[in-house]
Amino acid sequence: MRSYAIGDIHGQLSLLKSAHELIARDMERYGSAPVIHLGDLEDRGPASAGVIDYLMQGQQRGEDWLVLKGNHDRLFTRFMQDPWWADPFLSQPLNWLHPRVGGAETMRSYGVQKAADRPVEAVHRDALAAVDPAHLAWLEALPLSHQRGEVFFVHAGIRPGIALADQAEDDLLWIRKAFLEDSSDHGRLIVHGHTAIETPAHFGNRVNIDSSAGYGGPVSAIVIEGSDVSELTPEGRRPLLPG
Repeated sequence: MRSYAIGDIHGQLSLLKSAHELIARDMERYGSAPVIHLGDLEDRGPASAGVIDYLMQGQQRGEDWLVLKGNHDRLFTRFMQDPWWADPFLSQPLNWLHPRVGGAETMRSYGVQKAADRPVEAVHRDALAAVDPAHLAWLEALPLSHQRGEVFFVHAGIRPGIALADQAEDDLLWIRKAFLEDSSDHGRLIVHGHTAIETPAHFGNRVNIDSSAGYGGPVSAIVIEGSDVSELTPEGRRPLLPG
């Protein structure tokens, strides 16, 4: 059983398309298989609206693409519902429009300017007029995880010791330390993003493919075939070995 996965995107449409090109090249040799996107479609990068539109259109034309929800996807939709809502897992006093979080860049991609420098009420009013409701409905409906064979795909990770079917949304979208520092067997290989690193890495019980697209890095793509995991590069597959 073969699956492809793409890590955090953060508004980098051109990098997302490059990752899809690597997957398409691999599929030409090995055949088609599902592509799972691990969330964080927007924020920080310049083309969040374009990323969402690109993925929606791909699904509508029948591409075998699954898109999971990330914490930034939740931040965006919750802001649109209530601009004063504070995610309990977002470090205070940060909010979605803070430069470190990147919501202002998402607003700019929809034509809403200077979102970090104006009153929140004004930004929210402009956002309601500018953001396509179909984008918000699609983001709201994104699944939190996906299991395929012996692999469990999720944005941030899982709470160790809790059955995969019983995981809480907050953990699936936000968890770090308790998951990253746990070396136990989770019953499935966990493929995740959320925690930015330089290049995809295999840790034995998990594979992290957030290669820092939100901070100037690439959008990474991997292929999982049986128990073998490889990063896709312009030169072909690069095996990721547990270590």
